[in-house]
Amino acid sequence: MEQIIEALCFFAQRMLIFLRGILGRSPHLRLFFWTSPGSHLIDLCSFNGSPVFSPFQYALLIRVSSFLCFFRCSFTTKANFDNFGEVFDRKSIGKIVREDRWDDSRIVSLFNSALAPIWVSKILVQLKGDPVLALKFFKWAERRIGSRHTTESYCILAHVLFCSRMYMDTNYILKDLVTSSQVLPCCDIFDVLWWTRNTCVPGYGLFDAFFSVLVELGMLEEARECFLRMKRFQVLPKARSCNHLLQKLSATSKGDLAWKFFEDMVGSGYYHSVFTYNIIIDFLCKQGDLETARSVFAQMKEVGVTPDVVTYNSLIDGHGKLGKLDISVSIFEEMKAAGCQPDMITYNSLINCFCKYEKMPEAFEFLHKLKDSGLKPNVVTYSTFIDAFCKEGMMQGAIKFFMDMRRVGLMPNEFTYTSLIDANCKVGKTYDALKLIEEMLQAGVQLSIVTYTSLLDGLCEEGRMKEAEEVFRAMLKNEVVPNQHTYTVLVHGYIKAKQLENALDLLEEMKRKGTKPDSLMYGTIIWGLCNQGKLEAAKVLFYDMKACGIEVNPVAYTTLMNAYFKAGKSTLALNLLHEMQDLGIAPTVVTFCVLIDGLCKMGLIDESINHFQSMKDVGLQPNVAVYTALIDGLCKNNCVEAAREMFDEMLGKGMLPDKTMYTSLIDGNIKHGYIQEALDLKKKMVENGVQLDLLSYTSLIGGLSKYGRVQEARSFLDEMIGKGVHPDKVVYGCLVKKYYELGYLDEAFELQNEMLKRGLLSDPSDCAVPDTRT
Repeated sequence: MEQIIEALCFFAQRMLIFLRGILGRSPHLRLFFWTSPGSHLIDLCSFNGSPVFSPFQYALLIRVSSFLCFFRCSFTTKANFDNFGEVFDRKSIGKIVREDRWDDSRIVSLFNSALAPIWVSKILVQLKGDPVLALKFFKWAERRIGSRHTTESYCILAHVLFCSRMYMDTNYILKDLVTSSQVLPCCDIFDVLWWTRNTCVPGYGLFDAFFSVLVELGMLEEARECFLRMKRFQVLPKARSCNHLLQKLSATSKGDLAWKFFEDMVGSGYYHSVFTYNIIIDFLCKQGDLETARSVFAQMKEVGVTPDVVTYNSLIDGHGKLGKLDISVSIFEEMKAAGCQPDMITYNSLINCFCKYEKMPEAFEFLHKLKDSGLKPNVVTYSTFIDAFCKEGMMQGAIKFFMDMRRVGLMPNEFTYTSLIDANCKVGKTYDALKLIEEMLQAGVQLSIVTYTSLLDGLCEEGRMKEAEEVFRAMLKNEVVPNQHTYTVLVHGYIKAKQLENALDLLEEMKRKGTKPDSLMYGTIIWGLCNQGKLEAAKVLFYDMKACGIEVNPVAYTTLMNAYFKAGKSTLALNLLHEMQDLGIAPTVVTFCVLIDGLCKMGLIDESINHFQSMKDVGLQPNVAVYTALIDGLCKNNCVEAAREMFDEMLGKGMLPDKTMYTSLIDGNIKHGYIQEALDLKKKMVENGVQLDLLSYTSLIGGLSKYGRVQEARSFLDEMIGKGVHPDKVVYGCLVKKYYELGYLDEAFELQNEMLKRGLLSDPSDCAVPDTRT
């Protein structure tokens, strides 16, 4: 009979926990609890608005299931603990635990019972006068195979330890309870703590400790829910603990929760602390929500909280980083008027913001103010100016500040060195960059991933790939993990050096090491493959990119489309356009430029014009490059009149033609015999400050020669030479051929002698006229 009763108790316990788990997990369930014996019911229990249990039944379910847990042990026992107080009085249990008499028949019988967890709780209560023994017994019971403490046991021990001021042990027990609990949500653990609060002298410090443990473990949402529960019980955490949660919420992506919790704190009647306001104002400024930050700042002053230097610094930095420099300065002035002295962070924030927006004179004004206030520029101050000079390309100013910094005894940090290294690499001074690296290492300053990447970028730009590989290996040896940008820099270097195999190998290495390539990385390699005519490999990589779940952007589509057009595969190019449209990827202006240029080169003028006109339908305006592509196509396909109209339309929109457009129109007009129009365009070209190049002069000289206007053609030849544009065999050939046709042999021989001097003819006896077809 005893076995049956015990088994029934065990299964009843399991059913209660199972039912409790279902109710706790239901998304439609609202939980409502009795706060304590004799108190009023806080809420009701409902599922989709309909009662599941009566309030009493549900409260009973919560109480019972919260106290029970599993013990994987035999059901058979002959123990009867109805007379628990007689079998385990305080003195006897204390002696058993103190002397480690774990083989005592009473202890053995207790742990052979399925209801042992309940007896453990009772023993802990018996030992509350000796917390060290209570903790010892708890740990021993925990080590038994197949056992697990109930939430009640944890909570009783926590009360015992906290009451005895064993705060570190309390913290450990609470952490263990929260991290190992598989039965109750955190808020329900709080309920059990509340129900067991009379274990020792009533006090509420343990509830704050529990709240702090949740914050410390990063269970921020649970901590906020616990706060709301504590608010119902009118047992609020300390303001310091709440500020800790607010700070952690502000530092995560849970920005909405940070603001809600701030409102919870204010609504709960907490003493208005400058620390609380500083946390939320700093959070709002970093989020860019400056309007709300100023509103909280005003509220802060209304309730009598005096802003301190931290408050003002957050507002100054927040406004400055978004370019609202005037407001930053006005807050700075308000700060001084309020008697709050600016500190080093204040001045450095202002200097940094003015440098960021390229307002160096104003930055220097605040440097002078910093010195006038009795403060001395620190490493951050100098580094900010050095970085600003470097980004402006003012290397002498950067080096001067660098020397001054060391002269006053300040050691440059990693940021200082990296700014200088990056600037030197960008202007091609990798030798100086390497000297700075050596100096940096001698000073004991570790190279960061940013430093390594800057150096790699400089070496790759100069095509020094062997040295770049050595730096990359040194980086790995020093256990600096390359990031996506580092790999992209190396890949770009390999592409530039036409080492495509190395670029593809690096892509595979990147994947193996768990760094996911982005669309820029894939786009760079696809561009390199297309440039070398490896269209099939580019296509494979393009679809591999899609298969990896990386969003293919218009740039990748446009790159591949351009390659197909250049290879004469217009059908494949147009298929890509249709694929873009089907996927909802909007073509860019560059996409249309490639499309129009490709269609024009294939003689599909009508299709080009249709696509040109469709740009407005997708909200795009043609730029100079698009007009140039279409006008060039029209000229080459004998549609000069249409090209002129397009040119006038472009001028009407206030766009300035570039060299390519002028050359296309000049060439088109000349080929159709419109010599004067071509000469007028050349004149406009010069008036607008556009310099003629070899192609422009070739079109003019070739056209004029063709129509027998050799004197003007020779004049343009002399002009181009005078302007430093070197004529090639084609330019000379146009005139030489015409001179022979007209019988001007002296002029022809004179030009051929010039060609000999310029190395365009290898043999003086070679008087063959070159092919002048264009």
